[in-house]
Amino acid sequence: MPASAPASRLPPALLLLGPTASGKTASALALAQALPVEIVSVDSALVYRDMDIGTAKPSAAELASCPHHLIDIVSPEDSYSAARFRADAIRLMAEISARGRIPLLAGGTMLYFKALRDGLSDLPAADTALRQAIDEAAAARGWPAVHAELAALDPAAAARLEPTDAQRIQRALEIVRLTGRPLADSYARREDDALPCRLLPIALAPSDRGVLHERIAQRFDAMLAAGLVDEVRRLRARYRLEPAMPSMRCVGYRQAWEYLDGHIGGDDLRFKGIAATRQLAKRQLTWQRQFRETWPGLIELDCLRPDLPDAVREAALRLLRA
Repeated sequence: MPASAPASRLPPALLLLGPTASGKTASALALAQALPVEIVSVDSALVYRDMDIGTAKPSAAELASCPHHLIDIVSPEDSYSAARFRADAIRLMAEISARGRIPLLAGGTMLYFKALRDGLSDLPAADTALRQAIDEAAAARGWPAVHAELAALDPAAAARLEPTDAQRIQRALEIVRLTGRPLADSYARREDDALPCRLLPIALAPSDRGVLHERIAQRFDAMLAAGLVDEVRRLRARYRLEPAMPSMRCVGYRQAWEYLDGHIGGDDLRFKGIAATRQLAKRQLTWQRQFRETWPGLIELDCLRPDLPDAVREAALRLLRA
């Protein structure tokens, strides 16, 4: 982790990471009652305006109880990258620390946490025209054919991707075409932005995956009852959206879009939404296992313990005193 000063002399920033439905919001708000924190969202869905139900966005009262950042900052028509998050987070950490407060970066987008900790590769910006050309090729020939094209240019990159993984195939082929280099070469070129804070991570993980899965099902049912489908209907009426856009690929929104288009019924909407959320949680926990193995000082707590907010607060105090 690059830094312009020894990490021990940098101001602290608390990190709270965990899978969906692990209690991050309640724990972050509990920390805000005990410490002078400002919350920086680490969530690739909460950045979108008017996407409230399916993202489990904090309520107006919760948002008002403590300063929050990186929520409702872009249109659902736009994209928001890990590079932009890292730049925003570095700026916010410096500003919050300068106010004499503690940044609390809380969320479940593990790629953002990794980008913050490790820096980013020297990757080219998105090229709209090239992306459109790749999408048109996929529409005409199918994503497996585009995957085969990537395999001809960069076999190693293609071998890591499923032939139907449209988003990653598109980005990989875009980078290879723009740089003329294998994807691994681009990822090896690191940026050198210094972090303004020392990172103090707390991770939430379930002692029983089955209980987390029950929470996920209950949470998705609550979203459906709260009007998730109507929310997606309103978004489609208000914005010029396509199902391939990052906002509409978010879990829940993708399934609601399929339902509105008549591709699946109500029972399938629920089944596929819950299954996709469980897969998301599985990926998040895989990331966390890697963090646990490579991040000295990380404290992991059982997110199912009944005293979780108190435990998070005690862990934060322990990290701040160290």
